[in-house]
Amino acid sequence: MSARDGNAGHAELDPTGDEKLVRLKRMRTTATCLLAAMIVLLLTCVAWQAAYPWLEWPRAFAEAATVGAIADWYAVVALFRHPCGIPIPHTAIIPKNQQRIAESLGGFIEENFLTPEVIVGRLSGFNAAQALAGWLAVRENSALIADGVAGSLPRLLEDIDETDIEHLFERLVIPRLRTLQVSRMAGQVLNILTEGNRHQPLLDRGLSAVETWLSTNVDLIKAKFSAASKFTPAPLDAYIVNKFVEGIVALIHEVAANPEHELRRRFDVAVQDLSSNLRTSAVYRRFGRLVLRDCIRHLEDGRYYRVLLDHVRAHVLADLGSGRSAVRDMIAGTFVAIGKGVASEPPIQHKLNAWWLDIANLLVLRHRHQLTALITDVVKGWDAKEVSRKLEAEIGRDLQYIRINGTFVGGTVGVLIHACVLLVAR
Repeated sequence: MSARDGNAGHAELDPTGDEKLVRLKRMRTTATCLLAAMIVLLLTCVAWQAAYPWLEWPRAFAEAATVGAIADWYAVVALFRHPCGIPIPHTAIIPKNQQRIAESLGGFIEENFLTPEVIVGRLSGFNAAQALAGWLAVRENSALIADGVAGSLPRLLEDIDETDIEHLFERLVIPRLRTLQVSRMAGQVLNILTEGNRHQPLLDRGLSAVETWLSTNVDLIKAKFSAASKFTPAPLDAYIVNKFVEGIVALIHEVAANPEHELRRRFDVAVQDLSSNLRTSAVYRRFGRLVLRDCIRHLEDGRYYRVLLDHVRAHVLADLGSGRSAVRDMIAGTFVAIGKGVASEPPIQHKLNAWWLDIANLLVLRHRHQLTALITDVVKGWDAKEVSRKLEAEIGRDLQYIRINGTFVGGTVGVLIHACVLLVAR
């Protein structure tokens, strides 16, 4: 099926409000025309029955069909409005009983849908934790969440002042920083950042920067080389420097063009070794504690909370405004790691699902009356004529079928009654 056919099929299954009204009017016209046809048939039979006695059979059909069609027309119209504008009792049922319908609808939903048994029973058969973890494990999905979180950071950073940061550091951050394993955390962060070869662009940028520097500073290199080699001719120095620069640039181009280059593999190994050492080496662990202790002392002595806040705010905003944001990548990588971790641990999924069901049960018990009241108030607040119009647009087409069916059923019953009368008369 083509995209066009698929869209057409979707429109057929889910028509708009205007399309529903058009269909309703079409069916209403059909039912009314059928009633008019029965009336014409009845009048014709009455006029010609004396000359053609066999017309008593279509007359019986037309009489009963007309009565059935009019009765069904009255019943259908009485649901939504007064027939012919006449305020007959027990007509315009929906507009007149909107308040009672709203209360009944709210009570019906609360008693049959908003119960702990129904809600928890439905949710208990669904592994929500596994589904959510599988969704987060997809990089594109986690990137969507990262975009949302990153989009809220500028406003959050603007609302934070120095007092908030000082209170946060003195009461919460600094006591916990003293027990933080900096090197291990740095290794884990580095491991996340290198997942999916995201660190390779750093190598590309570094090589590009080296190439740019070499190309723009050839004269400086020649001068330094000549100063260090006083006994060689200047043309020889220039030749050596030019060949050296050309060789380095050629190597950079070779690495940039070859994703499997040996230099890239060595860079991968170096990054992996650094990540492993950060997580396991006692030397790195001790160095991390020393760095952390100096940072804490610097913050406490200098009280650079405002400077830190301004620095973080400026760098985060600059990063979020760049084409490739490290903050977004880090957030997305964190969610991907969480998703993969939960997806591979059924016990964690079981605990999360149990926690989710407890929350759902508690929310239903506490707030189902508020939801019922909300539904009731919303329905009561609707315009009665508008509600009647919308309901008629939704179900009126089927009700017009009732009129059509009533016409044929009534006519058939009329013929059967006429036949029974003739049979009894004989």
